[in-house]
Amino acid sequence: MQNFEFYAPARIVFGRDTQKQIGPLLAPRAKKVLLHYGGGSIKKSGLYDAVTASLRDAGVAFAELGGVRPNPRLSLVHEGIALCKREGVDLILAVGGGSVIDSAKAIAMGVYYPGDVWEVYEEGKPVEEALPVATMLTIPAAGSESSGDTVITNEAKQMKLGYGSPALRPVLSIVNPELFFTLPESQLGYGVADMMSHVFERYFTNTTHTDLTDGLCEVTLKTLMKNALLAKADPKNYDAWAELGFAGTVAHNGLVGMGREQDWACHGMEHELSAIYDVAHGAGLAVLTPGWMRYVYKDNIPMFVQFAVNVMGVRGSYRDPEALVLEGIDRLSDFFKKMGLPQTLADLGIGGEQLELMAKKATWVAYGGEECPLGGFKKLRWQDVLNIYRSVR
Repeated sequence: MQNFEFYAPARIVFGRDTQKQIGPLLAPRAKKVLLHYGGGSIKKSGLYDAVTASLRDAGVAFAELGGVRPNPRLSLVHEGIALCKREGVDLILAVGGGSVIDSAKAIAMGVYYPGDVWEVYEEGKPVEEALPVATMLTIPAAGSESSGDTVITNEAKQMKLGYGSPALRPVLSIVNPELFFTLPESQLGYGVADMMSHVFERYFTNTTHTDLTDGLCEVTLKTLMKNALLAKADPKNYDAWAELGFAGTVAHNGLVGMGREQDWACHGMEHELSAIYDVAHGAGLAVLTPGWMRYVYKDNIPMFVQFAVNVMGVRGSYRDPEALVLEGIDRLSDFFKKMGLPQTLADLGIGGEQLELMAKKATWVAYGGEECPLGGFKKLRWQDVLNIYRSVR
């Protein structure tokens, strides 16, 4: 096990009707907030009215900025930074899923950053100060309600990049599983694939003596798969959504990755799909993850045997470990199929014409600098990434 430091200060307020507490919870922290959200769904559902009423009753003033789209855009982030400066905002309240929260975090650090906030993503410049962010989760998926991470798409450059800093962890997050009841079935599938990927990126490691975090990863994955099928069968199953909402937070608050080398190759590969083709993040991960597994498993067969047996429930002879591994990967693909998720790039409407460019962008070869291989479990150069893209066409 590697040395580590774990610090996750986000306050999670979880359960029924918790959205009604937002005003009193924020009043000690802020006099004026930016209410940040996506499309019109929070207004149609009545959530917007509930949130704004709670803020007004608690004496918290607010400006607002809607319009966040999946794969959140840099252009709206720039608009939000200007609005926060103009309105004297001292906290950002993100009401939505991971895209809204990621956009809020970008705005939060952009308010204090002296240049264009895109430099932080592209050049990895350090951020020491940001406006505090609070969230109200409407889609369990990204885990952004408790993480210090944010991902933004620069639509002009067709680049999607992530950034992480402790300064970006939300100070408060409201998670009410009742708010998930009206999600389309496709969003359930995308969210589960994303949450599972957050665990996979930490679980598949060459680090040994990680019994505790191995177990945490495995039970989180099994919880997600079990309850995703229950929520799919009954979209108003509160208990299933509660398990999914809590698991999504655990999957990405950092805990399950402590003390182990992490991977993140699938996320790096998927960001190129989203940047060019604007596909749903979870949909892209559902296609790429089994392809990545089949490409890398021979580098550490025991790790994949453990996954097949402990997570996917494969039974068979340990004298044929490769058969166990391949059955486990097939079962994962079958689960994604049951959730209505795409199986190939063709299912996403992606042809072969951009695959080499995406592979080179993912490893930074396309930008003329030194190649930056993806992954920790197995280092993937651009030719490896291209091979994986081709394998899932």
